[in-house]
Amino acid sequence: MAAESLEKLPLIVITGPTASGKTSLAIELAAHYKGEIICADSRTIYKGMDIGTAKPTAAERALVSHWGLDLIEPGQPFSAADFKQYAQQKIEEIRARGHIPFLVGGTGLYVDAVVFDYQFGPAADPTQRAWLESFSLEALHNYCRDNNIRLPENDKNKRYVIRAIEQNNRIPLKKMTPISTSIIVGIATDREILRQRIAKRSEQLFEDGVVDEATLLGEKYGWDNAAMTGNIYPLVRDYLLGKATLAEIKVKNATLDWRLAKRQLAWMRRSSFTTWLPLAEAKDRLEQRLANGD
Repeated sequence: MAAESLEKLPLIVITGPTASGKTSLAIELAAHYKGEIICADSRTIYKGMDIGTAKPTAAERALVSHWGLDLIEPGQPFSAADFKQYAQQKIEEIRARGHIPFLVGGTGLYVDAVVFDYQFGPAADPTQRAWLESFSLEALHNYCRDNNIRLPENDKNKRYVIRAIEQNNRIPLKKMTPISTSIIVGIATDREILRQRIAKRSEQLFEDGVVDEATLLGEKYGWDNAAMTGNIYPLVRDYLLGKATLAEIKVKNATLDWRLAKRQLAWMRRSSFTTWLPLAEAKDRLEQRLANGD
């Protein structure tokens, strides 16, 4: 295939909240249409954090090549700018093999950094600054946690937290258009169905052995490691310390994931370039585009 044709291979972007089914859809499509998946998830970049971050299984990875997993040790720095550079390199490599790159994940900042070609630099943007200042300190902390942004030492100072976010993202989304080869689909799920899926996945984590995984990680990296202070791991620590029962942390984890899903949707729906479809319709739409070679 000529180099010019390789550059025109589409970038399939599948986004959506946690437990929406985007990963299984991407694997099915990539397996059928010679694709490779780049995971855009600020939690699955960590080595050893497999069950608690719901990484694709070994069987799923055997079906389709996955990138963006196990990039760093827990606690090592990794920014949205780092992800953009990594993903762009992988997109080039995948296309060079004549395959179709799939960018799949729920970390909105990672996805947008690639799709909208974010330019990272020191200057603050007044429009973005005003948008960030409208959020509470708790909401800003959640944003940092969701997007793998390291909190400043004085994380009780709202101005410092906003500055940490600004150092990861410069350009307001409304000023940009996506790169020309991208096809962006968001998975729209009924709220009650999504809650049920989240609860079911939370239960599955424990069946898969997340308590044992968290125990090993806590011993190896320390429970105060930045990567261990988010997601399910602090809840497991409470259980191990006798501060909560297993039943209680299962419920709490499902609640926290539901809140995460709502934050993800709030971020993703800012973009007018995403086509939101139920899972089955998203599959049909993407199959049509891929079969037609769009």
